[in-house]
Amino acid sequence: MCGPCLQCPPPFDRVRAPLAWRRPVDRLVHALKFHERLELAAPLAALWRPGPLPDALVPVPLHPARLRERGYNQAALLARAAGRRWGVPVLEPCIRTRPTPPQHRLDAAARRRNLDGAFACAPLPAGCRRLALVDDVMTTGTTLRVLARALRAQGAAYIEAWVVARV
Repeated sequence: MCGPCLQCPPPFDRVRAPLAWRRPVDRLVHALKFHERLELAAPLAALWRPGPLPDALVPVPLHPARLRERGYNQAALLARAAGRRWGVPVLEPCIRTRPTPPQHRLDAAARRRNLDGAFACAPLPAGCRRLALVDDVMTTGTTLRVLARALRAQGAAYIEAWVVARV
């Protein structure tokens, strides 16, 4: 665990990040996220080597306006590909309640302010207490922290963060 995480433990239990954020990984993720290279979702999701499987995979949601603009949610594509591979259902209990500027343009403090109150999660189905939050990249972990807290408030007992790469 890194120094900041030791001082302020995250609300998730484990991170699975098979790759580091450098070339060619950054280009592959950008191709999926911004250039409609949807066929990259399955091979990128195949990089995760889960131990005990979660009860469900939960993709990081996009705000409806951003989803309309992009046409797809790359985190949902990754979650569905991983779900098919390991037979794990994809659950989407969370929504983005307001539009937010893209996180990659903000520093760590601005990221925290940006996402304050930006998500809401519905109650989890019975038997869905071990979750994996799915996203493309983890930089500061702010998005995953905020969502993990919201899922804990709905009864999640164990949460992993599954990302393709970590900065």
